[in-house]
Amino acid sequence: MQAVFSESAERNKHPILEKLHPLLVTRKSVLEIGSGTGQHAVFFAAALPHLQWHPTELLEKLPLLSNHCSGHPLDNLAPPIALDIDAAKWPTVQVDAVFTANTLHIISWPQVCRFFTQVGKLLPEHGICCIYGPFNIDGRYTSESNAQFDHWLKNRNPESGIRDITNLQQHARICSLSLQENYAMPANNRLLIWGKCTSVA
Repeated sequence: MQAVFSESAERNKHPILEKLHPLLVTRKSVLEIGSGTGQHAVFFAAALPHLQWHPTELLEKLPLLSNHCSGHPLDNLAPPIALDIDAAKWPTVQVDAVFTANTLHIISWPQVCRFFTQVGKLLPEHGICCIYGPFNIDGRYTSESNAQFDHWLKNRNPESGIRDITNLQQHARICSLSLQENYAMPANNRLLIWGKCTSVA
C-alpha cells in the first residue's frame, strides 16, 4: 500500500508536543480524532510512553492509517479504529483526553457541534480536549494567510472554513467544556485546551 506523508504534520509535531507534554503527563489514555497519516499518533505515542494512544479515522481512510501505524509497533499505540463524527454513537473507549489536529476547519459547522457534543459525553470529569489548527478571534482572522486559506476552503466546500473561538465556546459550554488555555502556535495556528466540568454555566 502506498505510503502517505503530511509535511504539515511533520513540521508541527514538535511544537505541539512541547505544549501537550505537561498537559498529558498525568493522563492515562488519549483518543485522537482524525489521525490522517498517523504521523502524529506514532510520534506522540513514542514521546509519551505512559499514555495509551488511540488513533481513529473514517472507515474508508483506515487502511492507510493502519498501514503506517503497523510499521511503527509501540506498546502504547492502540490499533486504529473507525470513527465518524456523524455517527450516533462513538466507539466505546475509556480515555481521559482527546486530541485532534486540523479537523474543525475541514468539517461542517453542524459536525463541529456534534464533535463537542460527543467529546462532552466521552470525557470524564476534569478530562481535557486538545484542538490544534487555525482559528479566528472575535470574528477576525489572525493573519492574511489565514484569510486566504479560509477563502480557499470555502471555495472548495462552502460548509468548511476557519472557526471563531467565541462561537466554539458558546457550543462547548453546553457540552460541559470550558476553554482553559489558548496557545499561539507557529504558522498562525493555535492549540486550544478545553476542560470537562459538569458545573460549567
